[in-house]
Amino acid sequence: MDAWDELPEEKKGKGPPKVAKVKNKMPAGVQITAEQLLREAKERELELVAPPPKQKISDPDELKSYQLRKRKGFEDNIRKNRSLMVNWIKYAQWEESQQELQRARSVYERALDVDHRTITVWLKYAEMEMRARQVNHARNIWDRAVTILPRANQFWYKYTYMEEMLGNVAGCRQVFERWMEWQPEEQAWQSYINFELRYKELDRARSVYERFCLVHPEIKNWIKYARFEEKHNYIQSARSIYERAVEFFGEENMEESLIIAFARFEENQREHDRVRAIYKYALDKLPKESCQAIYKNYTIHEKKFGDRAAIEDVIVSKRRFQYEEEVKKNAFNYDAWFDYIRLMENDGTVEQVREVYERAIANVPPTQEKRFWRRYIYIWINYALYEELETQDMERTRQVYTACLDLLPHKKFTFAKIWIMLAHFEVRQKNLQAARKTMGVAIGKCPKDKLFRSYIEMEIQLREFERCRILYEKFLEFNPENCLTWIKFAELETILGETERARAIYNLATQQPRLDMPEVLWKSYIDFEIELEEYNRTRELYQLLLERTHHVKVWLSYAQFEMTTGEEDSVSKSRDVYKKANSRLKENLDAKEERMMILESWKQHEYDYGDEESQQSVNKLMPKKVKKRRKITADDGTDAGWEEYFDYIFPDDASAQPNLKLLEKAKQWKLKKPEEADE
Repeated sequence: MDAWDELPEEKKGKGPPKVAKVKNKMPAGVQITAEQLLREAKERELELVAPPPKQKISDPDELKSYQLRKRKGFEDNIRKNRSLMVNWIKYAQWEESQQELQRARSVYERALDVDHRTITVWLKYAEMEMRARQVNHARNIWDRAVTILPRANQFWYKYTYMEEMLGNVAGCRQVFERWMEWQPEEQAWQSYINFELRYKELDRARSVYERFCLVHPEIKNWIKYARFEEKHNYIQSARSIYERAVEFFGEENMEESLIIAFARFEENQREHDRVRAIYKYALDKLPKESCQAIYKNYTIHEKKFGDRAAIEDVIVSKRRFQYEEEVKKNAFNYDAWFDYIRLMENDGTVEQVREVYERAIANVPPTQEKRFWRRYIYIWINYALYEELETQDMERTRQVYTACLDLLPHKKFTFAKIWIMLAHFEVRQKNLQAARKTMGVAIGKCPKDKLFRSYIEMEIQLREFERCRILYEKFLEFNPENCLTWIKFAELETILGETERARAIYNLATQQPRLDMPEVLWKSYIDFEIELEEYNRTRELYQLLLERTHHVKVWLSYAQFEMTTGEEDSVSKSRDVYKKANSRLKENLDAKEERMMILESWKQHEYDYGDEESQQSVNKLMPKKVKKRRKITADDGTDAGWEEYFDYIFPDDASAQPNLKLLEKAKQWKLKKPEEADE
């Protein structure tokens, strides 16, 4: 039984139960946004309220009724919120508009009783009296305002402006004096001074400045005072003000701006000795870190009015002090020494430069590790170049190089550039014997590739080719693994036309048990024979190289060489090379990628130069690409899972024939499966 059967008969009713209607909660087809609603309301002007009708007052009774109604409204607003000054001000301004000044005064007085600290009420009250030309009333209001709120500068500014506009200069001065007793801000003092200057009262302005500088003892105010005196041609008074300022602030509170202003004042008076004395006093008394601007202005002054010695002394002394401080902190800061030396080279004498160089090279690195000597050795190089190029003292240059070489620990490390620079220096002095001796000693003490190459380059420039051959032989005895040396030696013989010598050098090089870059050497040897058009020798070289390595690039280069010979059977010879490469790489089961590269190059070769039969024969050799899986083993021997890789299965590979058959059957089954599904 369900719930309907359990109900009594009177509740069941006559008909079936009513089903509640389900509201359609789907979104409406046309959506209306809030922006659209607002725009329609604006267009239909739904919120516009019609302006009240204009009221015209025609008789005194109606006017009184209107005024009574307005006053009642203002009083109601004030009664609601007495502390809101805007209501009081509106009330008073309305009374003023009705020409009821007495009532307006009463409103302002009532407002001041409520809150006498509101500046706006005082200002509106006084401005009303001024508009009504009630000067005494306005003066009375200003007096009350400045007495109650003496720190409100607006009252003082308005009060003095009113008195000055009325022509009451004495009264205005009296107001300023009352104001100054409160020691206001700097702008107030400046207003008082400008007031006195407008009426040509220089003595009064001077006395105001005196009090101003005592109330606000700042350097900028003293400078303003001195410039005021200077502007009105009281030179001695301005100088005394600067001197008093220097004494007042002393050495502890002195600033650059006061010194610079004092010096510029003296410079304008053409007292250059006084200017130098001021700058020197500041440089001696003030700390060095706060004298940057003083140094700069001192330099500019000397450039304008001093001689060359004075200018150089100013600039050099400043920067020399900075570098001395740096090298005192760390004597092994070679960058600071470089800057110091550069400064002295530009502005110092020869003796001063040599002294700095000697001090710099005396700071020998404490450890015998080459990385600590790299910056230090350039001090010696710059020293030698300075002696050679600037002072042109060749004997001293030679001594600098010799001292540097004596200092270096050649058994641990050396700097080839020092030996090379000394040898080139001797060549410039036309002392070839000394240059060769230097390079010989260098090779004997510490043989390096760079020394050999530089020595050989020097002899080539001198056209001493026999010496070059001897040096190359020594070089190869020292380092027979260096392929570039063999190549350069052979190239030298080639340039000299000694092809047999060059070929012999290449043969010796290829017979070396160890070489750093053998592929470069073989390539150079092969290119050498190709340039001489010795194609049979080139083939022999390729065959000799292929006996040592089966690298795919060698086979490809060999095949391309056969195509570039220009012979009639070049295509067939190139095809033979590809066949040999394929058969050789077929023996190595791990060289499937290389074999694939050979076949692709061979295929392109046949498409370019072969016929259809040869193309089909190559296509039959092309492998199939198969995806396989293999197990991965981690470094610790554990199983790391499986990975997929691509393998190549070649048709002529006997071991892959079963796999090929299996793959072929799988392919046929895959093609057959859709047909069965269709049936």
